[in-house]
Amino acid sequence: MNSNKMRVAALALLVGAATQVVAAPAPVTELNSSSAQGNSLERLERMLEARNQIQIDMQRQLEQLASEMDELRGVVERNSYDLSQMLERQRELYREVDALSRQPQKAATDTADSQPKSTETYTSNVSENADYEKAVNLILKEKDYDGAVKAFEGFLVAYPQSAYKPNAHYWLGQLYFTKNQLKQAGEQFKAVADYSDSNKRADALLKLGVIAERSKNVEEAKKMYQEVVKTYPDSTSSRQAQASLKKLGK
Repeated sequence: MNSNKMRVAALALLVGAATQVVAAPAPVTELNSSSAQGNSLERLERMLEARNQIQIDMQRQLEQLASEMDELRGVVERNSYDLSQMLERQRELYREVDALSRQPQKAATDTADSQPKSTETYTSNVSENADYEKAVNLILKEKDYDGAVKAFEGFLVAYPQSAYKPNAHYWLGQLYFTKNQLKQAGEQFKAVADYSDSNKRADALLKLGVIAERSKNVEEAKKMYQEVVKTYPDSTSSRQAQASLKKLGK
């Protein structure tokens, strides 16, 4: 009997000890480890978010740079086109200047016509001759094209009935054409076209066709080219007009 009581007491002591062990709190080291892992995860998440934001910002910057590059490329292409057009107009003027410079004795005389029809190629007015020659030399010798525009405009005002009037209009047309002032150039070439005996008329009509073509007025361009071909069939202007008509599909 006493033996049984001792066994029961021993078992009670063992159960009580086990219960205390089970109910005991976790060690401090385990709690610290769990807290450290949580903090590490939070830092990692913040780092990932920061990296993602940086990537997003970089992508936006790249897209902006690409857009700016496209704009710059467009500007360069437009400038290249404008430059090529300007050089072509300059070459046209130089060809005219070269043709005139090859016949210096005729520059101020042989190409002149009086208004409206005259075979006169020279005027006895000394001042008129001097002023016309001065305007021509601004092109041939001094290459002062802006000055030449003013000189020819002043000449037409000072000598409205000059024998050189068609030529003055023609050179003004060429100068305006070179500056891409097509409206002003057209007005001058039309003035030349009114002189049926002017040896500049064929080229003036050709230029009127070019101006109409550049202004997207195809029918007017064809009309001018056809008149050049019909009226001046054996001229250089006619050959150029024929080529232009072919390009336009006549």
